[in-house]
Amino acid sequence: MPKLGVNIDHVATLRQARRGVLPDPVEAARICERAGAHSIVAHLREDRRHINDADIRRLRKSVRTRLNLEMSINKNVVALAAQVRPDQATLVPEKREEITTEGGLNVIKYFRQIKTVSRLLTKKGIAVSLFVDPVRTQIYKSYEMGVPMIELHTGRYAEAKTTRQRTTELKKLKNMTRYALGLGLIVHAGHGLNYQNTKAVAAIPGITELNIGHSIVAQSVFTGLKTAVREMNTLCRGETKKTR
Repeated sequence: MPKLGVNIDHVATLRQARRGVLPDPVEAARICERAGAHSIVAHLREDRRHINDADIRRLRKSVRTRLNLEMSINKNVVALAAQVRPDQATLVPEKREEITTEGGLNVIKYFRQIKTVSRLLTKKGIAVSLFVDPVRTQIYKSYEMGVPMIELHTGRYAEAKTTRQRTTELKKLKNMTRYALGLGLIVHAGHGLNYQNTKAVAAIPGITELNIGHSIVAQSVFTGLKTAVREMNTLCRGETKKTR
């Protein structure tokens, strides 16, 4: 069953609502690790709307599992990543006006630019992953680029309104996971996963990690962060979340 990477962005979102120091995303990362998270994920956006440069530097010193930095190919963000050297960098598309990431990278269109950044980060000892839609052509271009892993965008599955749509999107995830594995890629998945829809994705053979953030932070308002992480880990193992 897949490991769990916990995205702590929205702990920082809550902090930024008052432009203060609490809650501290670094302390949140410590709690997540103690609760069983296998990695900590943080997205350093170009506008620094939640996680900021200081957070990333502190997380690099604090995280004891694996630090996965989600990032665009913006030159300033790339420069910071090369300096801080997270364990992993997941390259994602980014638009200033979007509320959250709306889809996967267009690896075909931006192949040259992404490859340049990927090579730079790889030379710094950072494992590079590309966040892509479950589409064969995008996955193959990722393979051609030489990255070791991809993260499949699960947003369309998570946002499906009907059982039929959900089944169709889940089938795409299964088929494209199998395809990527056949190319020798490591496969992660994430975006929009919550306590109702994660179990089916976790059951897909070959997905080695699920990256989940918003739903865990939202659940922590009611249960506490430690319990929220543990319950999501339970779902990743294919078990049923305990009811209180």
